Amino acid sequence: MSHEGSKGNVVGALETNTHDPAPVSSNAGNEVVEIVEGKVEKVSVSKHPEASIPQTELSLADIQRSQSHPVRWAVFFTALFLAIIAPYWIGRNLAVDHTARVMRVLGIFAPRGLAFVSWTVTVVLFATVALSIVEEHAWLWRVLMLFVLTVEQLMAGVCLLRFDFWHSTYVVYGERSALPDAVNLGIVAALFAVAVYAVLFVGLLIGVKRTSPLNVLTRSWAAFLMFFVIEVVALLIVLFGGLLAVV
Repeated sequence: MSHEGSKGNVVGALETNTHDPAPVSSNAGNEVVEIVEGKVEKVSVSKHPEASIPQTELSLADIQRSQSHPVRWAVFFTALFLAIIAPYWIGRNLAVDHTARVMRVLGIFAPRGLAFVSWTVTVVLFATVALSIVEEHAWLWRVLMLFVLTVEQLMAGVCLLRFDFWHSTYVVYGERSALPDAVNLGIVAALFAVAVYAVLFVGLLIGVKRTSPLNVLTRSWAAFLMFFVIEVVALLIVLFGGLLAVV
């Protein structure tokens, strides 16, 4: 009886080791020796002798509050408001009070050149807006956005940009209104292209399945590429579509 009992204990121990592997020994690295299904194997394990994240008594809300920089944001929005209002007002005063000087500057360029310059400034403006949103911690893009916005608003003010700008430019600039009209057409073309891009992008997000090949257009690099393609098409329509001669 004692011999059979000992044999049963040995079999039970082997069955236990077969189903429930337990570590036998470990080395100094990140491997441990275990008995798996009756065989001795080395198994990789995670080993962190030191904490990778320092301990702190601050809560997540405290950390986010320390990174919010409310004074910096207040200065930014104040500068943004001034960049929208002040340059446009200065530009309109230049157009009304110093018309001859404005025309001497605009007269250096051809209408297509003026349209290209204003289109480029507006496209760069929206590109910096997008980058300031994507790179929310990089204030360089916000500073560039304020600078480009100031230039764009100054150009819009000098050229009296509004919904029916061709009437205002003709009243102020007379027969030479084609030059400020070209500037306005470049800005309007860029704005119209942004509107078309926004509609297409939202339509892709809503109407295209994730498994569709068109879903690649919603990725960041493809979205930027699509934006610039639409902008270039709008510019070509202005430059070679006869719009410069119409206004």
